[in-house]
Amino acid sequence: MDKNNIFKRETLIKQLEANANWDVIIIGGGATGLGVVLDSATRGFKTLLLEQVDFAKGTSSRSTKLLHGGVRYLAQGNIDLVKEALYERGLLLKNASHLANNQSFIIPNYNWFDTIKYTVGLKIYDALAGKLSFGTSIRINKKETLSRLSTIKNGKLKGGVVYHDGQFDDARLAVNIAQTAIEHGATVLNHFKVNQLTKNIKGLVNGVVAEDTETKVSYTLNAKVVINATGVFTDEILKMDNSEAKNMVRPSQGIHLVLDKSFLPGNDAIMIPKTNDGRVLFLVPWHNKVVVGTTDTLLDSHSLEPKALDEEIDFIIDTVNNYLTKKVSRADVLSIFAGLRPLAAPKDKSEKTKEISRSHKIIVSNSELITITGGKWTTYRRMAQDTVNKAISIGKLESKPCKTKDIKIHGAMDAIDKTQHQYIYGSDKTAIQALIRETPEFGETLHPRLPYTKAEIIWAIRYEMARTVEDILARRVRTLFLDAKATLEIIPMVAKILANELGKDDIWELQQINECNKIANQYVL
Repeated sequence: MDKNNIFKRETLIKQLEANANWDVIIIGGGATGLGVVLDSATRGFKTLLLEQVDFAKGTSSRSTKLLHGGVRYLAQGNIDLVKEALYERGLLLKNASHLANNQSFIIPNYNWFDTIKYTVGLKIYDALAGKLSFGTSIRINKKETLSRLSTIKNGKLKGGVVYHDGQFDDARLAVNIAQTAIEHGATVLNHFKVNQLTKNIKGLVNGVVAEDTETKVSYTLNAKVVINATGVFTDEILKMDNSEAKNMVRPSQGIHLVLDKSFLPGNDAIMIPKTNDGRVLFLVPWHNKVVVGTTDTLLDSHSLEPKALDEEIDFIIDTVNNYLTKKVSRADVLSIFAGLRPLAAPKDKSEKTKEISRSHKIIVSNSELITITGGKWTTYRRMAQDTVNKAISIGKLESKPCKTKDIKIHGAMDAIDKTQHQYIYGSDKTAIQALIRETPEFGETLHPRLPYTKAEIIWAIRYEMARTVEDILARRVRTLFLDAKATLEIIPMVAKILANELGKDDIWELQQINECNKIANQYVL
């Protein structure tokens, strides 16, 4: 496989050097940009995507791990958004079956009125999903609720309502979409920063100047159309285009705590429909842990590594402790991660962030730069389709139909045994096991508390475009998000493997250890 390894950085850089002219250049390698590169490449356009750090480094690796229509958008009466998301959720379960799961949720009810309200509301939710429904919602009595949620408070519990939604691994999906786009002829590069937009004499954007952040080599690249898919960094690109541009995006922070499975031992997730800040709170089983979130805090600035605020941490712990018999303390938190939602800037002070529409928006600047903002992971494919259609409708590209409804994502396969942690590799799993057969030491696990093996580290470097220790531990094997303290202990070993694979020296290796330590410490509470 290595001779023809299409995912090698050297191979991808050669494609860049050989092609000064592209049909489409996409800035940003989160869910949105990756969706666009796959859509564009599969329509037959010559497509390049550049990501300044790593795929899904920002918001797209920090979600609540749900593929959902959005029960709360239903409550807001946003039927179209819910319908679109439920349709896309169904497609994802079909096209990325190794990463997307059908997850049952229970809403515990403490008064009869809620029981009726949620039962009716979720019947509408089911109906909107149509043929792509994940299962019918049902009301369950108190006894069954307690047997399925063994850690839930008994108190005034009346029963529960069960419904179905999607659960997935966000960063793994991002990496697999990047691989799929490359398999369909796109050039996709991480650690590549766009520093400037180029324009023709009419003032129309016709390319970018970008730098390989590893070699510091700069490239001037031309394109028929440039697409800004940079999430919370949208305004930076808009200001490159026009220094007077108004801010389009206001970042809102959401944090998540990761707990041991013992806090939610069964297979069901919990949805708490009403909290003090008016948002819903989820407890979701994920990679044999429990992800709890999220919050909604408007911020005035954004960064690549947002930090959880104390009041957000307290809010989640206090809310969870209102519902669980097993008390959560700060000492129980295995990992904490914060993400920023790129919300449309509120029109006025009274507009609450949770009420700002999650529908996506496509903006065409006077310079014909196309910007896609908003949306969410569940609808990434549809957002991409709309973006490429927009480029066609303004005459930037010739008309070609969208193909992504039926395109399987890299790794997808039908029958998957999801009891072993390596199921997330789907069809790549056999190749990882072959690595272990060739070199038995690759079968060693990284840490007593983590199931991951050295072979998965090697795989991430050779075939999944991981370039730093943090790329590996945050977004290939997800240890940083699952157990931050254990991750701190394995950083030196992973840095050694990476330096060895990439042919780097001891100084580089030490630098990697220091950089990853600094980031990983922020995930420890």
